Amino acid sequence: MSDPIWRWSAVNVVERIAAGDISAREVLISIAGRVEAVDSQVNALPTLCFDRAFRYLEELEKRPPAERGRFYGLPWTIKDSAAVAGVRTTYGSLAYADYVPGHSDYVVDAIEAAGGAVYAKSNTPEFEAGANTFNEVFGRTLNPWDVTRSAGGSSGGAAVAVATGMAFLSQGSDFACSLRFPAAFCNVVGLRPSPGLIPQGPSSLPMQVLSIMGPLARTVEDAALALDGMARFDVRDPLCRPLPAKQSYLEAARRATPPKSAAYSLTLGLAEVDRGVRAVVEEAIDKLVRAGLDVDAADPDLRSSDSVFRTLRAFQFAALRRDALEAHRQKLKPEVVWNIEEGLRLSAADIASAEAERGSLRRAMIAFLDTHGILITPTAPVEPFPVEQRYVDEIEGKKLTTYLDWMVLGYAISVCGCPAISIPCGRTSTGLPVGLQLVAKPYAEAELLSAAAWCEAVLQSALRVPIDPAVSP
Repeated sequence: MSDPIWRWSAVNVVERIAAGDISAREVLISIAGRVEAVDSQVNALPTLCFDRAFRYLEELEKRPPAERGRFYGLPWTIKDSAAVAGVRTTYGSLAYADYVPGHSDYVVDAIEAAGGAVYAKSNTPEFEAGANTFNEVFGRTLNPWDVTRSAGGSSGGAAVAVATGMAFLSQGSDFACSLRFPAAFCNVVGLRPSPGLIPQGPSSLPMQVLSIMGPLARTVEDAALALDGMARFDVRDPLCRPLPAKQSYLEAARRATPPKSAAYSLTLGLAEVDRGVRAVVEEAIDKLVRAGLDVDAADPDLRSSDSVFRTLRAFQFAALRRDALEAHRQKLKPEVVWNIEEGLRLSAADIASAEAERGSLRRAMIAFLDTHGILITPTAPVEPFPVEQRYVDEIEGKKLTTYLDWMVLGYAISVCGCPAISIPCGRTSTGLPVGLQLVAKPYAEAELLSAAAWCEAVLQSALRVPIDPAVSP
């Protein structure tokens, strides 16, 4: 008996639909059955809109095949921090618990223009604050490798949906680490592209470049396919830029070429990293070296990235969420209130200084990558932690000061504007997933995906087939 469709790769689904072997409707029906069977165990997709997806497919079927889009018929989940017209969109907040937008965000428009059928909203922490996916509207999302553990955040629902076969691809977003950490925790691939590649908005802060849209997938090839469709010039986004005429990220991933050179850093000179994670990453680096990777141990100078990120993050929360604080303070979780209030205390001099230093960090990182090619680090500094724990407050016996501290391996890269991808690289002694982060120069996504695909092939840790949720690993 052949595998059910939900077990296939996204690339295989698109190719089989294009060949006429299966219909887009059959694919969506298969996904609906998997969601019904699994989601009650992990709480990844709290809002479903299959009727909307079937109607959209009916509209696409009326068009000539050449006009149906890059991934015609491929079902998609959208993070509950992005608006989908006519679908409940809560941002994980009681302040928006009943909100139904009349328009979709630009990233949703891009996915649908490429033929994607939106059928669900994935769970996220309130206003994407925190790398553990829980909120007061829908509750906790659970890690399918061990449902007593965190799935990471803030794209936790998206990562879990992909890992369990409830999605081939999921849209997510990444501010501090929100695509990469859930990918690491769930043994899938999370891609944070360069700013401006995927349209985002509408927003009252349209020029920001810290929070970026991107895909989650089970393999690098599937993530590349997703980027081929999500990347789109949209004049409504002031940072969006026209794309190269013949760029194919899927073709780049299929080349699977090792980088000419690379640097690796276990801590970026900034982070505390759990010894179990260190061991898995060091073993992965050894495998890559034995396979021919030319790599040196080196840290880029990102010492000021912590203060820069905290300032600009606080500013962004204040700019985007101060109205929610004024109207709904009692409905917001403490971490959100803290973020907004930190931003409201900033002076113009604080923001100016942070922006100037961000420019210096970006230049220094580009110079580092000019020399070293690709930077490789652990994605997250710990294995998935107990889901009841709001955030990581201690690593290797060292107490952390704020709920942001443990995310530095992610946000030190975010402030530089570089594309980064997390791929699976192994398991800890307890059987829980560990991710490897690869970082490239801005707008070098093709090279990054090619290198990541080569590493994926060497490490043989990719989640080729979805998993069923487990009580323990």
